Amino acid sequence: MKRLALVTATLVVGIILPNYAQTSPQPAAQTGAVPTPVFPKGERAPAQNFTGEVYVYPLVKDEPTFNCVSSSVTFTPGARSNWHTHPAGQILMVTDGVGYYQEKGQPIRLLRRGDVVKAQPGVEHWHGASPQQALSHIALNVNTEKGVVSWGRAVTDQEYNSYK
Repeated sequence: MKRLALVTATLVVGIILPNYAQTSPQPAAQTGAVPTPVFPKGERAPAQNFTGEVYVYPLVKDEPTFNCVSSSVTFTPGARSNWHTHPAGQILMVTDGVGYYQEKGQPIRLLRRGDVVKAQPGVEHWHGASPQQALSHIALNVNTEKGVVSWGRAVTDQEYNSYK
């Protein structure tokens, strides 16, 4: 009985999986199509914490069960956050575009779709779009019982334009 089940499972995987792989849609990057945004653009973010146009679409609201806040954030070309810290850290998952991430005292890091950034607790940093291209990422703030964000000063044009 076990042998029959194993043979059946092997046949199913051998027949269905190759057919699925041949018929499943290819990623937009392989077809040349413009990718559709994963989430809506959302509402305009507070101007006092950002330079340029930035939009936030809430995904997970803070609640005691999960102790996290998550949003999809879209930066128009040239837009960026102010310097800031997160008491419990932050995870950024780039879903589209090209942008920058910089920690205080470190060079700017180029971000592309699929990149993941782990901003350590209390580390001052900023992130945003490149000058020519928009950037969208999911921001995940964990352990919100420790606080979510402490905002600092705006990133200067000189700091922003220092990417090499």
